[in-house]
Order: sequence, then structure tokens, then C-alpha cells
Amino acid sequence: MAAPCRRLRLNKRGRAAISFSMDIKICGLSTPETVNAALDNGASHIGFIFFPKSPRNVSADTAAPLRQLARGRAQTVVVTVNADDQALDTIVSAVQPDVLQLHGGETPERVSAVKARYGLPVMKALSISTADDLTHAQDYAGVADRLLFDAKPPKGADLPGGNGITFDWSLLHGLDASLPYMLSGGLNASNVGDALARVHPSGLDISSGVERAPGIKDAALIDAFFAAIRSAKQRAA
Repeated sequence: MAAPCRRLRLNKRGRAAISFSMDIKICGLSTPETVNAALDNGASHIGFIFFPKSPRNVSADTAAPLRQLARGRAQTVVVTVNADDQALDTIVSAVQPDVLQLHGGETPERVSAVKARYGLPVMKALSISTADDLTHAQDYAGVADRLLFDAKPPKGADLPGGNGITFDWSLLHGLDASLPYMLSGGLNASNVGDALARVHPSGLDISSGVERAPGIKDAALIDAFFAAIRSAKQRAA
């Protein structure tokens, strides 16, 4: 793997933070402390989840002020699951996100309609378990601005993502190299180095891997995740 571009800066806690050309999204945030932990470590994206069944669900009133912390520092992503226009209208108006992430069964036609309605980039999440699941990726090429590959949830699970499970990353080896995607699903400080050694995503997305309990992010675990990425990048340089 080629050495990534690095940019050294001092974060608010007085430590050196290295930003890499690869995007890193911390998703399911809900408190100023953990938003700042993500930003101080150089996260490119922060995510807020709008899905009532999720332990990470937030209201627009909670997300809107947290979004302001990221303004000028990282892109804000709102994550919805099969949301209708009325729900999206409310969320977009209140939070003013930079990116919309659709994490349900939204079709390419729905993705296109959402993009046209709001004039915002759309990231489409796809659940992966077998090679057949990746055949749908090309259906969204040229429609979604980016794909996010997450592990397919277990049967009967209430959540389409954030279940803390991985999928077989080797399935991505035959993927069109020009297809921009984020890798998600069960990532944490212990396995992210292995993930980066095996696949080359344009970004990483993590949620449950930086939590001390479902829906409760931990700033120390966020720090550890970024430290593991820095270590992996330095080994590869």
C-alpha cells in the first residue's frame, strides 16, 4: 500500500493529530464530548442516526447543536432508514447536513429522487454477506455518490447496521477499483489494522466499535481507534 498523505496539526487537547487522505466517519454520535473526540482526532465525517429502533437514535433538537461543532472541521452525515420525504424534510431543515446516508432498502430510483429533492450528496449503505450481495453495488454506480458496505444483520435483527459484526472482507477484492466506498461493520481498534492490510477502502465507518454500551460512545475508545489507524498507516509507509 502506498504511503498516505499526512497533515500534522495540534488538536484541542494539545496532542498531535494526523489526518490521512482516507476518510474516517464516526457514526451514531450524541454528545458534545464524543463529537469533539472524533473531531480532535481528525475525523472527516461525523454521523447522526435518525432511526427510532436504534439505541443511537437522536432527535433533530439533539443533532442540530452538535452539528455546529463540526462546521468547518468535518462533514455532517444524517443516517436514515427508509425515511419518507416528510421525515427527511424535517431532518434536513433542522440539521443542515452535508451528506445524506440511506441505510435501508432504498432503490436506485429512490436515491436519485432524494438527491434531486435536497441537492445533497447521498451515500447508500448495502448489507454484505456473500458475493451475490455485491452484485447490487453496480446498480447504484453513478446514482449514489458513495457506497457504504456493512455486514448483513443477523436474521430477526431490528437494526440494519451497528450490530458489531464483520463480513468477509475478501469479497471486496474483485470490486471495481473506481467505485468509491466506505468499509463498515464490526470495525474496532483491534481489527482495523487487519482490515486496512486486506482491503483499500476510500473511507472507514465505525459506530458500535467505539462504544462502552449500545448507543454510549466512549471518547477513549475513539482515541484508540484513531491510534490503531495511525499505527497501521505507519507500518504500511
